[in-house]
Amino acid sequence: MLSRLGALLQQAVETREPSVDLLEAFTEHWKGITGYYLEATDESTPAKETDIPWRLKQMLDILVYEEKQRPAGEAGPCLEYLLQHKVLETLSTLGKAEYPPGMRQQVLLFFSRVLGQVQHPLLHYLNVHRPVQKLLQLGSDALGSSTEKEEVQFAAVLCAKIKQDPALLPHILEGKSLLNGKRAAELPACPEGEGGEHPQGAAAGIPPAGKAGSSPDTEPSSPRRDDNLITALVGLCKSQKSRVALKARENLLLLVGLAQEPAAARLLQRSALCQRAAEHLCELYGAVPAAADPADILALDRASWRSQGEAGGDGAFPGKESLAAFFSWLDYLDELARDAHPIVADAVAEAVCEKLFRGILQPQLLQMELEEDPYFTDGFPDCGLQPSEKPPLAGASRSVGQGHTNEVVSSFLCLVPEEAKTSSCVEEAGYDTYVHDALGMVQACRATAAPWGWPPAPRPLDACRPEAAFYEGHFLEVLFARMARILDQPYSLNLQVTSVLSRLAAFPHPHLHEYLLDPYLNLAPGCRSLFSVLVRVIGDLMQRIQRVPQFRAKLLLVRRQLMGLVPGEQIEHATLFKGVVVLEEFCKELAAIALVKVPPEGPA
Repeated sequence: MLSRLGALLQQAVETREPSVDLLEAFTEHWKGITGYYLEATDESTPAKETDIPWRLKQMLDILVYEEKQRPAGEAGPCLEYLLQHKVLETLSTLGKAEYPPGMRQQVLLFFSRVLGQVQHPLLHYLNVHRPVQKLLQLGSDALGSSTEKEEVQFAAVLCAKIKQDPALLPHILEGKSLLNGKRAAELPACPEGEGGEHPQGAAAGIPPAGKAGSSPDTEPSSPRRDDNLITALVGLCKSQKSRVALKARENLLLLVGLAQEPAAARLLQRSALCQRAAEHLCELYGAVPAAADPADILALDRASWRSQGEAGGDGAFPGKESLAAFFSWLDYLDELARDAHPIVADAVAEAVCEKLFRGILQPQLLQMELEEDPYFTDGFPDCGLQPSEKPPLAGASRSVGQGHTNEVVSSFLCLVPEEAKTSSCVEEAGYDTYVHDALGMVQACRATAAPWGWPPAPRPLDACRPEAAFYEGHFLEVLFARMARILDQPYSLNLQVTSVLSRLAAFPHPHLHEYLLDPYLNLAPGCRSLFSVLVRVIGDLMQRIQRVPQFRAKLLLVRRQLMGLVPGEQIEHATLFKGVVVLEEFCKELAAIALVKVPPEGPA
């Protein structure tokens, strides 16, 4: 019986001794780190040249080894010491101070390794998640740029932990404790006389630590909600180091994908994610040169956020990298919105709409919609601008003579882009063929309208009421609506609509003339003229050209078919091509009518 009892005692001693030795070694290494701040005399010595990295590595190895020797889920003495003595709190303070130089990097590595290799759930404890939050805040500091690699590794470990336990998401984002008062019962009290902190730590100016089981009411205020894992990841997404940015973007997508419960989605919605993501898009847009050539932009291959800095398209041009970065982030936000809960996706879309579209693009377009381009004011009927607020345009309406007429003719002839013109490729399809017909039509209309007593000149502008709403009437409203759909409606209908409009433009009434044939006519917001309708059609056409392979070759084939030069075989997008042909011919006809109605004085 005594021999059996002795064997049990011996076994107990053998199993206890390693734990005692591990704790002693662990505390000695921690004392060595805190003691450095008492003994160091050269503040410029980098942390990697001290014994701090080695001691941190030994502490990590001890924690991992201790855990393997104990039953699953049971905290060993070394882990209890780490928590009770607020070792991580102290390290986060040292990392923030960046003393010795490079300490922040060492702290980030230690946190990442402890959270990644220790299986015990640590992030539930206040003495862990609070220093974690502090480290996340450091990413916005100026010194953070030198530790981006360690920062993104730290953030990735946190995301991996949240993936294992999604309940940690609100805990990490808002700093809420999951254990609250239970921590005091789960963790033993600090050894008597130590007061929760090693004396050397206090002497070194390290903040004193209380007990791990302190009540929530006595806890220091948690970090601002905006300074959290989301903010850190968005910041790292902007890194110039492609691998850092890619890893940050992947982990941000991981977080968004995990938040599929409405409560978690609302938490992300209230976070800084949407605003910071939209602000970065605006920053990238602002970096694109204003003089970027549209042809260069169209030549870019489709950007992918996974291939940051590898924009497609042949050759380089000024602003290519900025454009690629803008489209890359736009592509990323598109995928983020697809993977996110609808609550988050809607918030991202609204933030982009508010900050980029309404905040930047709309004012730019309106400023240009007013100073340079009088044709698009009907696109912003609620912008609050009155006709009297519009600045005068050079060569504004109601001027006559050779100069103005030539400008009008050129405006119509140049309206259709070159890639959509095909009349020069066939015989007897030039602009001059319309002049003779236009002259006869104008003369016939003048003879018809002669008895009607129309005024010879427009009514003075000062006789008009600028506050009065303008309406073109049902007849012109229908014609303009049909004209706007010239690329999508039957060929025969397009011929009828353009024929009626040409006939109206040939009549000599001065108001009808300027409304249908003056590209420089001042338009009040929400109003349109024939030229503004045509401009919008051209804008739509430019978009479609990019989506139809071999557009010009097929367009020329359709023109030859309409002229009876080749058999009328079926061709895809035939309605579109026929509409383009009619559009080009209509613009030439309007140019000819404008020419013969007000003939230039002297040689052109």
